[in-house]
Amino acid sequence: MTWFEAAMRWAARADRIGMHALRIGLITVLLWIGGLKAFPYEADGIVPFVANSPAMSFFYEHPAPEYTRHMNKEGELVAANRAWHEANGTYRFSWGLGAAIVGLGLLIAAHYWRPELGAVGSLLVVGMSVVTLSFLITTPESWVPKLGDAEHGFPYLSGRGRLVIKDAIMLGAALVTMAQSAREYMARRAPRRAPAGALGAAT
Repeated sequence: MTWFEAAMRWAARADRIGMHALRIGLITVLLWIGGLKAFPYEADGIVPFVANSPAMSFFYEHPAPEYTRHMNKEGELVAANRAWHEANGTYRFSWGLGAAIVGLGLLIAAHYWRPELGAVGSLLVVGMSVVTLSFLITTPESWVPKLGDAEHGFPYLSGRGRLVIKDAIMLGAALVTMAQSAREYMARRAPRRAPAGALGAAT
C-alpha cells in the first residue's frame, strides 16, 4: 500500500471526527456571534441588513436609508449616533436576536442528550441561513459601491457581502446536523429486537 492509499483510507474514516467538528463549529459560531449581539458595535453593524429587509425592517423605528447618516465604525464612539440607535430600537432588537441565536446554539448542543432538540435547532438554523442569504438581494451594502473603480456591483462582494455569503456553509452544515440528529432520534425510538437464540430458547 502506498502512502497515498494509506492517506485515502484514513480520510475515508474521518467522517465521524468531521461530524463532531461540524457540530461543535456550529455551536461555537452561534453562541459567540449571538453573545456579541448584546454589544453596541455588533448591533450597529447589522443595521443595514435589518433596515433593508422586508421581513425585518419593522423592528426599527426609522426607515432605510436614514441609518446611513448615523453609522459608527467598529471601535468608534459617536455619542449622537449611539443616541440615534437607542431611539431606533437598534439595541433592543439586537438583544432579542442574540438571545435567539444563542438559543439555537444550545438546541444544537442538546443533540447529545436529546437528539430531537438538536434536529429542531438545526432546522431553525437552516431557516436563519436562508434569511441571511436574502440580504444579498435586499442590502445595497452587500456589494462594492460605485465610487470610481471599475469593479462595483455584482459580482463584487463588499465586506458585508462576503460575511453574508458564508452562510451558505452554515446552511449546508445545519442540514447535515439536522439529518444526523433525526437519525439518532429515530434509532433511539426503534424497538430493540431480541437475539434469535434468545427467542428460540423462550419458545
